[in-house]
Amino acid sequence: MIRFALTCGAGHQFEAWFSSGGSFDEQTEADAILCPDCGTSDVHKAPMAPAVLRGRGKPSGPKANVAAAPEDQQPEGAGRAYAFLKGLRERLEATADDVGKDFAEEARKMHYGETDARDIYGEATIDEAKSLLEEGIPALPLPKLPDDHN
Repeated sequence: MIRFALTCGAGHQFEAWFSSGGSFDEQTEADAILCPDCGTSDVHKAPMAPAVLRGRGKPSGPKANVAAAPEDQQPEGAGRAYAFLKGLRERLEATADDVGKDFAEEARKMHYGETDARDIYGEATIDEAKSLLEEGIPALPLPKLPDDHN
């Protein structure tokens, strides 16, 4: 997985996770990436400082602890992005079927017409997610949010 800092044509900044740089390119060409603030698909990569590991594998740098930083110390838009992702996860949990570790198998069954299409969510390994994308099966990885670990 790779995280990109993104900006839209209106200047809104946000971050998103992708399985690879190529996945970002494919989703951009398909207008599948939308700005969480204004909804435009005019989205581009923004300059981003890398996270540097120090000591026992703890990232450092300006965005290493965005969600853990006090709200007045977070980068502009970080709170909106977190709220967007949290709301998306809550909506999925309320309206979609949790298929757990069978996500890739269920997604394939729906894609190939072996079962009725429905909204699902669950878990998949990176290899399973890559395989789904290679088969043209739409799937969107959602990062774990800090609240998810408590």
